[in-house]
Amino acid sequence: MLLKPVDKIETISPENFKANYYNAEEPVVITGLAKQWSAYNKWNWDYFTEVVGETKVGVYNNIKSDAYTPINTADDYMKFGDYLQQVKKGPLELRIFLFNIFQHAPQLVKDFEWPEHLMKGFVKKYPMLFVGGEGSITHMHFDIDLSHILHTQFLGKKRVLLFPYEEQHKLYRKPWEVLSMANYANYYNKFDYKSFPAAKLAKGYEVILEHGDTLFMPAGYWHHMEYLESGFAMSLRAMQNTLTGKLHGVWNLFGMRNIDTLMKKTAPKWWYEHKKTQLLTAASKEIELSQKDS
Repeated sequence: MLLKPVDKIETISPENFKANYYNAEEPVVITGLAKQWSAYNKWNWDYFTEVVGETKVGVYNNIKSDAYTPINTADDYMKFGDYLQQVKKGPLELRIFLFNIFQHAPQLVKDFEWPEHLMKGFVKKYPMLFVGGEGSITHMHFDIDLSHILHTQFLGKKRVLLFPYEEQHKLYRKPWEVLSMANYANYYNKFDYKSFPAAKLAKGYEVILEHGDTLFMPAGYWHHMEYLESGFAMSLRAMQNTLTGKLHGVWNLFGMRNIDTLMKKTAPKWWYEHKKTQLLTAASKEIELSQKDS
């Protein structure tokens, strides 16, 4: 993989953000944005346990999905407070994602501000919380609705690997899904290039997020996240400003996903092998193109 660091800046003007990152479809980390919010100091394990500890949530382990697994299927369910107590104790390979904590505690929306000076189109009904124990992993994927994301890390540190949407075939995207067939866990030490050689050609970014860092991920960006320490983050989503982008996201949500789920239920083995053949063919073409250009 051909990786470079993500730009990190304390503050940024709307003009600079739009010209150099939003329109250019480049990620950036803004280190000072969340420090202006009361959530920066207020939100912690004990506070969340007190406010929404009795809420039942889905938790996810580090095992990658297989031929039978519909997208976003939880591995277990437990009370949020019980989960947070486990996270506090030490390494825990369980995470929570797409948890709309604000439905259960609407007062939390007063603890941050929507950064509409940077971009418009925020989906204000769905700010989402992401929580992980030390050692938990969010496997390589892109967000199905193709929204722009502002992802703010609160407690803990997290390593993030990022790629533009166009790198999908080098990353071994599974057709009809938002996931990669390759396993990027501990990619910096032991990625399986023998099985997935096209990944050597993928051009992307890496960054470590710390408390208060806000990562801008342009629409469709692939991302893989590893919790170096137990922590949580909040994502604010904004729809693309083009009709084409919006329609692509709608198709993914209501067309692509439903077809994939149906096929996994009716012909899982055949569907898996069919998609595997397609993605390996696409990856081979990327290698061939690279050899012609070199």
